[in-house]
Amino acid sequence: MEKTILMSETSKEVRIAILENGDLVELFVEKPEKSRMVGNIYKGKVENVIEGIQAAFVDIGHGLNAFLPFSEMNNADSAVTMLESISRDEEEDEEEEESPKPKVGKKKYIKTSDITITKNQEILVQVIKEPFAKKGPRVTTDISIPGRFLVLVPNVDFTGISKKIFNRNEKRRLRNIARVIKPPKFGLIIRTVAQDQEEKTLKADLDNLLKKWRLLEETAKREPAPVCVYADMEIASSVIRDLLTMDVDKILVDTKNLYKQLQSYIKSVSPEFVKKLEHYQGRNPLFEQYNVESEFTKSLNKKVWLKSGGFIVIEHTEAMTTIDVNSGKYIGKKDHENNSFKINMQAAKEIARQLRLRDIGGLIVIDFIDMEEEENKKKIFLELRRELQRDRAKVSLTNISDFGLLEMTRQRTRVNLLYTVSEECPLCHGSGRVTSKESVVTKIEGWFRRFKVKSKDKRLQLHVHPDMAKYLRESTNKVLRKIQWRNFIIIKLVEDPTVNIDDFHVFLTKTGKDITDEY
Repeated sequence: MEKTILMSETSKEVRIAILENGDLVELFVEKPEKSRMVGNIYKGKVENVIEGIQAAFVDIGHGLNAFLPFSEMNNADSAVTMLESISRDEEEDEEEEESPKPKVGKKKYIKTSDITITKNQEILVQVIKEPFAKKGPRVTTDISIPGRFLVLVPNVDFTGISKKIFNRNEKRRLRNIARVIKPPKFGLIIRTVAQDQEEKTLKADLDNLLKKWRLLEETAKREPAPVCVYADMEIASSVIRDLLTMDVDKILVDTKNLYKQLQSYIKSVSPEFVKKLEHYQGRNPLFEQYNVESEFTKSLNKKVWLKSGGFIVIEHTEAMTTIDVNSGKYIGKKDHENNSFKINMQAAKEIARQLRLRDIGGLIVIDFIDMEEEENKKKIFLELRRELQRDRAKVSLTNISDFGLLEMTRQRTRVNLLYTVSEECPLCHGSGRVTSKESVVTKIEGWFRRFKVKSKDKRLQLHVHPDMAKYLRESTNKVLRKIQWRNFIIIKLVEDPTVNIDDFHVFLTKTGKDITDEY
């Protein structure tokens, strides 16, 4: 598989695209004024501990208090969920080989008496999910500091290794190195990119992580809460740190400053990869050259077309994301079952790609086209699961139900792409719909009735959007004429493109004063 990383920098954004065989599969966007928080460590102050919702709220100096679930306290596993899926010993390696299916456990209820934090206590927390809408960031008390090859986990004692390293002998070699170099009272996780690295390389990475930890401790002792005591790398360097592996063919960067920054970082951690870094100087914009811009634009649409003529519709709600599979223009020659199976197979592949590309997390419900045969349902499930194996985020999915629904969850750390590059519409406020013209007319009639009761002015100007003005002129029941006769006033209709299509403004003809809000 050919893998390419593209980085484009403007005055307002840094955009990073991951391509696999020429197809866009992941896109990262970072804005200087909205720098990411995931990975940052804060010295915070506990504002409240609430057993009813199994969580505490921590002031970390952000606009909204951070949300700290009880399950994220004293749980070493949570410290690395956003980094690697790991095994801790050789027995676990063997279990994974024999039974690769994820284990499902019941959610445990934790009593407040079992929690060691109290109100007003100062604690160290790390952000594991970005703040979104009116929700503050999600945090954990289990700190981890990622390096190029290792992850340092303070205050625990274990050695873990990425499950994506499949060679048993290589796993054994890396475990032995980790046991030699691991300092006491620290956990150490060996990342996938550490494969085939020498002991001195891993030791150098560990020394760098220990320096960061000591600096973090000093800052935490010196500064009062709330304060950020450790900030993770900016997105460009962090993508290189986490994604630069042997299967990456090249990295193209379109600005000199970013190229020099990445060149310096790669030389310090993996000099053998420097030759893969290129400064793109083509006349055509980088994202245009690799067809990323058009794919990026499509990723903001609700509807995604499939090769067969079918399509999927992706809808975001507060609680979940729903994906509906439709046959669209596809007209098959075979029976309904085979037609549905073909479209669903294409949809499964495209859905897996869209989840990665849009970075959709949380609960996801997919409504596949109905199929009768259980064997076909199983094939669709297996195809989706196979495609999701490329995803770095953790996913969990269930079999297709009798209603054709598949439920799944995907790990959420960042705000999904749609909300990163778009803002709420000031007109519809996120509903995607505006008030109908008939309802606007009703509002206008009600306004003039209130006006007539309270004022003696006779001449007014009604400013509306041009589309609304056309509707009023062409309406069969001559709305404006009726309003004028009923209220004994003269109204001049004015087309004003600055007025929203579902709004209106009324001005006094004599003075030109806007009196809309007065009545």
